[in-house]
Amino acid sequence: MTIPELTDVHPAWLPPEAFRAIGSRRALVLGDGALTGTVHDEVAAACARYGGSAERAGDGPFDLVLALTTAGPLPPVAAAIAAEAGPIGEEGYVLARRDSVTAVLASDPAGLLYGLFHLVRLGEPAFGAARPVERHEPAMRRRMLDHWDNIDVHPVMGQVERGYAGGSIFWRDGVLREDLTRVRTYGRLLAACGINAVAINNVNVHATEAHLLTDRLGEVAAIAAELRPYGIRVHVSVNFASPMALGGLPTADPLDEDVRRWWAATTARVYETIPDFGGYVVKADSEGQPGPFAYGRSHADGANLLAGALAPHGGVVHWRAFVYNHRQDWRDRSTDRARAAYDHFAPLDGSFRDNAILQVKYGPMDFQPREPVSPMIAAMPETRLAVEFQVTQEYTGQQKHVCYLAPLWRELLDFRPWGRDGRNVADVATELVAVSNVGDDAYWTGHPLAQANLYAFGRLAWDPRLAPDTVLDEWIDLTFAPAAEPLRRTLHTIMDGSWRTYERYTAPLGVGFMVRPGHHYGPDVDGYEYTPWGTYHFADRDGVGVDRTRATGTGYTGQYPQPWSDVYESLEQCPDELLLFFHHVPYGHVLRGGATVIQHIYDTHFAGADEVAEMRTHWDKVEGLADPALHSRVQELLDEQLRCAQEWRDQVNAYFFRKSGVPDAHGRRIP
Repeated sequence: MTIPELTDVHPAWLPPEAFRAIGSRRALVLGDGALTGTVHDEVAAACARYGGSAERAGDGPFDLVLALTTAGPLPPVAAAIAAEAGPIGEEGYVLARRDSVTAVLASDPAGLLYGLFHLVRLGEPAFGAARPVERHEPAMRRRMLDHWDNIDVHPVMGQVERGYAGGSIFWRDGVLREDLTRVRTYGRLLAACGINAVAINNVNVHATEAHLLTDRLGEVAAIAAELRPYGIRVHVSVNFASPMALGGLPTADPLDEDVRRWWAATTARVYETIPDFGGYVVKADSEGQPGPFAYGRSHADGANLLAGALAPHGGVVHWRAFVYNHRQDWRDRSTDRARAAYDHFAPLDGSFRDNAILQVKYGPMDFQPREPVSPMIAAMPETRLAVEFQVTQEYTGQQKHVCYLAPLWRELLDFRPWGRDGRNVADVATELVAVSNVGDDAYWTGHPLAQANLYAFGRLAWDPRLAPDTVLDEWIDLTFAPAAEPLRRTLHTIMDGSWRTYERYTAPLGVGFMVRPGHHYGPDVDGYEYTPWGTYHFADRDGVGVDRTRATGTGYTGQYPQPWSDVYESLEQCPDELLLFFHHVPYGHVLRGGATVIQHIYDTHFAGADEVAEMRTHWDKVEGLADPALHSRVQELLDEQLRCAQEWRDQVNAYFFRKSGVPDAHGRRIP
């Protein structure tokens, strides 16, 4: 296999320089299988560039051994390390260095591939001092990206729904791209950060995309062929009503025998074409998508229909729990969108087949910069759960703003629904899924610095214990290798706290939204306030926030187990950062830090905009230390971020000043 090299696409975190340490060594790669072949080809390409050698057999001496434990005979050092390490889990690997030999060992080829990319992250230190045996195994069985790509350009959402980096890397002008080299390059980037599954099309399955299941299945097979060398399995989003839309049946009732037979036969044909196909992703009875409710059936009935068709082939169905009333009466304060997923799904716990995975957004609303953890994650102990993140920055700046999301994700993964001594979200989830942020832009993600979010998602899905700042530094060191220290420091300074900066200048204290309807970019404080979407802040002359208490509100706090049910219920105990999500409070309510709610709104919005101005100043100072084109792209986007942050500051502060009549205590100008 030829390692893809694209001259017109940024190499992201796999520039040639990142392979120098490996490429300058004498390497031995042992084992069978296509992925082991990929490992050899990667090492051989690096060695051809940097003067080393890559062998599949021989007596050495070798500086580097990458081997399957089933291959034999292993060199003596590798054999000793294997004996010490013992069994290695699926996709895992061990790394050690002794007697001037660095060894990576795995029990399956996927583990060897991940071990290779760990060496790339380590660089020269992997070949320095002796290293004891280190074990590396993924915390999540499946680490998956959902693409919201459309084949046809949608008249409202475009080529990629909620995509902020250009068109699809898979399709163009309604057909599969002729040259899929970029897709293979993409698979390589994903494997290097630990991702092993990709759903290639939009969960809102339109008429053309529905045909990927049948007469356009060859396009799925072609994409799968490009991703397979890097251990990535392809999944497809399907329309629940496909038996009617594609099969000519009069119904899609999940309990109808003809419907069951249609799905079984169609799925069998998929696996005949793509034997390692991953499975289906389904958005049903949500925002206009068809589902089992039309037939008086439950979500378990719907999910189990598809799970049954996939089970003989080892496939899975990801059934999204994003189900709510998007035609809510804004006058009715008893209706609460945050309650919806729990109310629909919690009673069904234990009803789903083993290969049906309920895909739950991390919060109860919609990927806001600050939400509580969804109570669904604690409510379904007998159901396999995938927690869903959004790498594409729909509500966090749309890849025009620097907003490094790993600190948010790590905070969510660390949350303990049953209190300090209970399991955390990472323990409960069987897998992590995220909406991709990639398009056909030369920098993959539009904003060059938004690449860090894609990298960080893969790394945290592999190991949720990783520190976000450590992951950030990994990405910086790989992407900008070799980076001058001032550039490295500047990137870290700009990015490390950027999520909290974004939070400061947008919606305050967990209330969420306040964005322009439809495209969701920029401020519009009342944009969704009188709409059917259920995303309200209820600001009036006296106060702001949503009463979700059991005592006087929607009762949402009762969906949490103890202690959080009582913590969120209590005005005194509720965390400040979520106060307005759970409570309607007066503007004069005093937060734990001593500021009133209204003063906190003023202070944070001034501070957030000032912090963006500082980012812009820092970036100006490293001109000449980064590639000029990249520096210019980031500079332009920071200009836009500063303009938008100031607009957020002025609109939010002016809105609440006019509502409350309370002036800023520091006398700053509010429009």
